[in-house]
This record gives sequence, C-alpha cells and structure tokens, in this order.
Amino acid sequence: MDWDNPGLLVGRQDKEVRRIYLALDATDPIVEDAIRQEADLLLTHHPLIFKPLKRINDRDFIGRRLLSLMEHGIACYAMHTNFDSAPGCMADLAANRLRLDHQAVLEVTGERDGIPYGIGKMGELPEEISLRELAVQVKQAFGLSFVTVYGDLEGKVRRCAISPGSGGSMIAPAVRQGMDVLVTGDIGHHEGIDSVASQMAVIDGGHYGLEHIYMDFMEGYLTKALGSEVSIIQAPPAFPAAAL
Repeated sequence: MDWDNPGLLVGRQDKEVRRIYLALDATDPIVEDAIRQEADLLLTHHPLIFKPLKRINDRDFIGRRLLSLMEHGIACYAMHTNFDSAPGCMADLAANRLRLDHQAVLEVTGERDGIPYGIGKMGELPEEISLRELAVQVKQAFGLSFVTVYGDLEGKVRRCAISPGSGGSMIAPAVRQGMDVLVTGDIGHHEGIDSVASQMAVIDGGHYGLEHIYMDFMEGYLTKALGSEVSIIQAPPAFPAAAL
C-alpha cells in the first residue's frame, strides 16, 4: 500500500545472514533478545520506521532501537501490507483458520497473473451458527483468551469476512458485500455500534491476536526455502492485552 513502509529498514543489502529472528513488532524486548541471540536479521511484520524521521538518537524509543540494531550489526526487514495482501499469506491464512468456503478478496488492491489480491478475505462458514459460537471459534482458532463482540450474540451468521490487523476501514467494504460478521482488530466503540446499525456484527480479536500467525508461517516458509543454511528464532508470544 502507498502509505506503508515495508522492506529493508536497517542494514546493508549485501549482509550475510545466518540467524533470523522473527517477531511481529520490533519492541524493546524483541530488539534486546535479538541482540542476545546474536541474530543477523530481525524480520518483523510491522515496520519499525513508519513515519519519516528527522534524526536518529537515543532521545526516543524508535531512535534507541535503531541505534541498538545498527551498533550490533543487525539488519531489520519488515513485511507489512505486502504480506497482508499476497496470495497464500495473512488474509488466506486467517480465512483458512475459520474454514471459510467460497473465499474471495474483501478489498482488491491489485492483480497478478490474473489472480486478484488485496486486504482481507470473505466467504461462508461451513454452516450457519450463532455469533456467540463464532466468537468461541475465533478464540480457539487464534489461541486467544478473549474477544470483543459487537452484535446480538444469539443472532445467526454465515457470510463472514476476516481482516487481521486494524480493520476499521474494512467495515464499509464488508457491509457492501453483505457480510453477516467481520472478524478483525482495533475496533473502537463507535465503529462497532455503527457496524451493528448497518446490520453487520463485529468480532474484535485484537491486532496482535489475529496477526501472530505470521510468525509460524514465516518460520515454516524460511525453513523450507533455506534449509540448514540459516537458523530461525521465533519471538515468544507477547499478547499486549489481557482480560482480568
């Protein structure tokens, strides 16, 4: 997407990589652990540098992380909306976890070799179930301790869209497509009740909650592609929110 900033954010293109550290975000604990593990590359989903920087110093957390990575010779590469939209990646992985049938791209952003790609997927659940039952399935499919639900818990749903990450902007496309429910993250109060007023329920599984599947996929992909040439280190689970 034009507003995004994926790719090589820190490091030299010709750097030799033997140890890859996988994480969703380049947080302070992740950067510190990548240094301890002597990683050559920190491969994240979310870009560490998202907005233009005027300076890099130790006065803010982004600068401190960048300095730490550079001082220890660790490259940083982000796979964000390119991974979200690529066939077989985030949207497909998430839709398959819910066993959606008749899948199609929710918001098409392009086409390659005649195959449309974009943000989110839509389809049909194997059978009509209650919103409550789907919420339980989402928790189980993504290993979540809780979800937030907007809508009638006993209402029936079948046509389902899913858009991992921050999905407020996906409400309108999902409503236009006649979805019964949208599974996504980062939904605010007004977005949730407005969606229900538009006759579509929302299940919010959290931003991290739906996107942590990136790490298992990438570990398998890199292991298959590179074999014994590299070692893969996956960051431990770090759900940023919990229900008490």
